[in-house]
Amino acid sequence: MLSARTIEIVKTITPLVAANATTLTRRFYELMFQGNPEVGKFFNQAHQHSGGQQQALAGAICAYFANIDRLEILGPAVNLIAHKHCSLGIQPEHYPIVGKHLLAAIRDVMGEAATEEILAAIAEAYGFLANVCIQREKEIYQSQREVRGGWNGFRKFVVSRKVPECDIVTSFYLTPADGGALATFKPGQYITIRIDHPEWPTSPRNYSLSDSPGLGHYRISVKREPGPGPHVPGGLVSNYLHDAVQEGDEVEIGPPCGEFTLCGEQAQERPIVLLAGGIGVTPLLSMAKTLIQQQTRRPIHFVQAARNSAVHALADEVRALAAAENVQTHVIYNAPSSEDVTHRKCDSVGVVTTEFLKDRTPHELAAYYCCGPKPFMQAVYSSLKNLGVGDDRIRYEFFGPQQEIAESATSTFA
Repeated sequence: MLSARTIEIVKTITPLVAANATTLTRRFYELMFQGNPEVGKFFNQAHQHSGGQQQALAGAICAYFANIDRLEILGPAVNLIAHKHCSLGIQPEHYPIVGKHLLAAIRDVMGEAATEEILAAIAEAYGFLANVCIQREKEIYQSQREVRGGWNGFRKFVVSRKVPECDIVTSFYLTPADGGALATFKPGQYITIRIDHPEWPTSPRNYSLSDSPGLGHYRISVKREPGPGPHVPGGLVSNYLHDAVQEGDEVEIGPPCGEFTLCGEQAQERPIVLLAGGIGVTPLLSMAKTLIQQQTRRPIHFVQAARNSAVHALADEVRALAAAENVQTHVIYNAPSSEDVTHRKCDSVGVVTTEFLKDRTPHELAAYYCCGPKPFMQAVYSSLKNLGVGDDRIRYEFFGPQQEIAESATSTFA
């Protein structure tokens, strides 16, 4: 456990660290990439360029420091980080590298305020958290390799099918190149794709599994990510998958990871509401299909929001869910074409609001699972809180650097 003196020091300096958190994390990444460039392969450079990764780390540091005397509440966040680290292949030897450059960045940014006693306290706090993460990651790595068909690291898979789902989303069906067994997964989890891009160094990317387990393949449904400007390339991995990877090609895959799953809820009788925005449909579709296969009698509400039919991914599969008598689906477009309206390709026009959730979902009882882009997630979370839905009934997955969806969610960091 942390010493009482370390806890006291960390709590004392938390306001100063928070005021300079983004500057500190920016300096940290500069120092680490200069001093240990080999770790750059673990980091998404698009998130570095946008500043999202620096902001996410700043939030993580502030959350840890603010809760240094209540570490038990950080358990879910540690689990999220550990799964992310295992998806990338982070090992115990990487933690001292991070610690060294973090302390150096704090020394640079805080100047004379960073006394030896303060630096020693931060080092102790970091070492404690690192050990917690290392132990959790050890458990995850072990569970990955011990299941039938399981493995650690990256394994070659063949693209057995490549199916366009809409103008911007394509599904890839993946089977083991070695013909061996395929490890099962929990609906909501993701796998990691590693490619050798011909022009740019790229880090591995996580993609949610969009089909149910037990089908003899993994399926990912990948959105083509545009560039932020006319002369800036779009998502390197997503565009490479769309343009260069064909049926019969091999890709390297990391084992299933992630804690955004249906754990704990299946034993209860409460209804389930799955709220999908854009490509956030992928893990939720896996959940819905699995629940139907398990012949659950619980009410399931599946809400999918998209701009219009041109970018509406997996539309037919979502609508097919309603064939089960306990499932209701609702598709909402915020920018439908005239053809969308004429042919009734959506059930309503607009966005998911508090009134929508109040009128169309059992908000007093349901467990909510949400996934989508940041604006969608923020709006949904705010609406659910307005309806009095407790955090114990809200679970969400956010694609990108993990960050807080609501200001009140201060116990989550990654």
